[in-house]
Amino acid sequence: MTGEYDLRLHGGRVYLHGEGLSDVDVLVRDGRVAGIVAPDAPEQAREVIELRGAMVLPGAIDPHVHLGKDIRVPRDPDDADLETASAVAGGVTTMLAYLMSSQPYEDVFTAARDVMAAHARTDFGFHFVLGTPEHLKALPSYVTELGVSSFKFFMNFRGDEGKYLGMPGNDDAFMYDILGLTADHGAMVNPHPENVELVWRLREQPRDESKGPLWAWHNSRPAYVEAEAQQRVSYLASVTGASMYAVHTSSEAALAATRMHRAGYPNLFVETCTQYLTLSTESSCGTYGKVNPPLRPPTDVEALWAGLASGEVDTVGSDHNARHRTNKEKDIWSASAGFPGLGAMLPLTLSEGLARGVALERLVDATSTRSAKLFGMYPRKGTIAVGSDADLVVIDTGAPATITAATQHSAAEYTPWEGREVPLSVRHTIVGGHFAVRDGVLAEAPTGRYLSRPKSGAAALAALADTSNPSKKEDRL
Repeated sequence: MTGEYDLRLHGGRVYLHGEGLSDVDVLVRDGRVAGIVAPDAPEQAREVIELRGAMVLPGAIDPHVHLGKDIRVPRDPDDADLETASAVAGGVTTMLAYLMSSQPYEDVFTAARDVMAAHARTDFGFHFVLGTPEHLKALPSYVTELGVSSFKFFMNFRGDEGKYLGMPGNDDAFMYDILGLTADHGAMVNPHPENVELVWRLREQPRDESKGPLWAWHNSRPAYVEAEAQQRVSYLASVTGASMYAVHTSSEAALAATRMHRAGYPNLFVETCTQYLTLSTESSCGTYGKVNPPLRPPTDVEALWAGLASGEVDTVGSDHNARHRTNKEKDIWSASAGFPGLGAMLPLTLSEGLARGVALERLVDATSTRSAKLFGMYPRKGTIAVGSDADLVVIDTGAPATITAATQHSAAEYTPWEGREVPLSVRHTIVGGHFAVRDGVLAEAPTGRYLSRPKSGAAALAALADTSNPSKKEDRL
């Protein structure tokens, strides 16, 4: 019988905020969640999917992605198609990708948005990497006209350090200006925190690979290089009233630096990445695991898990990078930094977190809800609620999977987690009411849409508080 709804997910355990896993059915109409009903409720749908006890979570949000063969900008159809295939295969329904250019972003943005809209399987938004005075002048229009309200600054791009990516050198004064401007316009700064002067000095030391290549790379950019920069930008954020989002936090020292400043200034937020939770200097992936900041010793892995469990770590991203494997198959000093991680982010974080006893509520928050709130997408994204986008991932906790380059779909053609067993798998991924993955098989048609986000950070959280406060609603009437 053809009914009122497009789709009904029946017989699953659905994660509902405030209630946890619940025995309810989800009804979908016109790309949105249109109803949450008891399993025996009479509502009809054109299609009913039997879930047989599988877990239904809000689609994952990866807030940290680099696209394009040079990791600057997605330009070709496969830059969008293959990497978003990796995303949906791993339950990611929304991504925020960094665009990097020394040119004005208006034209860069339009070209990137168009290639993504034509070929992406996920919904998507952008962050811009800022590096020139012209970028600063245009920042207000980036927010209001392009809907981009989060901006990256590479603290390590001094001198010619960013030349290989076409970015000029900068300094703390430039960062100070970015912080002040974003504070004025309801936006947020996502700094890459490394003190490159210390890195330059450490390069003068003899190279020691006696403990393996990953330890050598960590030792060349130790945790204090990250932590010193993190405390500096945290303090300047408090001075300027800015929101600061610490990307790819890799170490206990960097987390402690943010903790110190957050005790007196709340608008500091922390991201870590899957690799810092599941790989270390003792991992066997060799140069495939080279990344900046580096993989750290196991004690840092444990500290980050403790921070994630407590909520001190807000979000988990992938820092996905699709450079081809030939750029990695060199010695640790010559190999490129970064690796693909979109498809592994949710399965690894979820399975490892549950095995460690981390609450499911915190894992859902870190992989979806908190990013939606911080980057101005909630409640459209990050929750299963009537009116929200029907972005859903169905997890089969009784069907283990093995991570391989083939299952990751990325153009990079490798994964540092090659052969790793995960005790669960993604059965279905639904983006805006459409199956992007069905019974583990990728759909053919892309359905991704661009997400305009005029607020991020404290401004986005304040807007949520306003809409949820009845007295404030009355004040506006």
